[in-house]
Amino acid sequence: MNAFWKDRRVLLTGHTGFKGSWLSLWLLQMGAKVHGYALEPDTNPALFQQLGLEQDVDHYIGDIRDAQGLDARVRDVRPEVVLHLAAQPLVLRSYDEPSLTWQTNVMGSINLLEALRRLENRCAVVMVTTDKVYENREWEFAYREIDRLGGHDPYSSSKAGMELAVSSWRRSFFANRSSKYIATARAGNVIGGGDWASNRILPDIARALASGRSVAVRNPNAVRPWQHVLEPLSGYLRLAERLYLEGASTFESAFNFGPEARDCRTVRDLVEAALKIWPGNWHDASDSMVPHEAGLLTLSIEKARADLAWTPRWRFVDAVRHTIDWYRMVDQGTPARDISLTQIQAYRNP
Repeated sequence: MNAFWKDRRVLLTGHTGFKGSWLSLWLLQMGAKVHGYALEPDTNPALFQQLGLEQDVDHYIGDIRDAQGLDARVRDVRPEVVLHLAAQPLVLRSYDEPSLTWQTNVMGSINLLEALRRLENRCAVVMVTTDKVYENREWEFAYREIDRLGGHDPYSSSKAGMELAVSSWRRSFFANRSSKYIATARAGNVIGGGDWASNRILPDIARALASGRSVAVRNPNAVRPWQHVLEPLSGYLRLAERLYLEGASTFESAFNFGPEARDCRTVRDLVEAALKIWPGNWHDASDSMVPHEAGLLTLSIEKARADLAWTPRWRFVDAVRHTIDWYRMVDQGTPARDISLTQIQAYRNP
């Protein structure tokens, strides 16, 4: 994988976020030229700053809702690969700010697609959505890429809308002899060190344990496709490489990236696994009055396995261990960049 990415011009939207920061560090390690486009980090602390990435990437602050600004950035970078991670990614926030969520996730993505229409060089584009794009039927079957799109909350439905927009633009403007190859990536629930967002279970666990408090847990019986952040990122990288090198219609579609079926676990399982590593207590803070969240959600990864030869490397317990180790070591004073680089190396060389 290193050979492809060395000196490759990569436009990474959302590079200041949790996943974007991990992906920036990984791309830099492989020798890529990383050009960012994102808002300022919106958490304190923020992984982007903890990793010291501002000095290493071509760091550019911008809003994907700004069509002119985004177009200028694309023209300036002339990317060979675009990894589109910029989003309003929080379910609960989407209830408070539904219009912003749709403007960012749908119109922001359309702004990027429009800018790419004017790009002249060959380019592979991976547009990142979510496992929550599926019409959730609360069934035990894993959702496949051909299953119906939907979404109860504004976040989920906005990402389903993004999928429809990408499909429409791909067929309408990037078909036939276009030199742009576009796919979407749907990842399961991602965990990993350095996520400091509100109302996410692992950051909530880390904050509570570091301060000696009991962990408040919503929906402990909800089942999710938990995976370490490096798992879907490896999928995005592999998909982008195949798109660029082969440009085949096989890869210009949607791909799920999630854990093996046996690693789809309850929130309770996640919390109890974390507390075995960093001892503490938890309590059920479920509230029937809070906005709707899915109870059962799993992904089929058979398409990624068959077409991309991609499979997850870390089991559920490994993902939790690496995540809790990261938070615990940072709390004890170990530099975040050192831990993160060590974990990337461990993931790449199991």
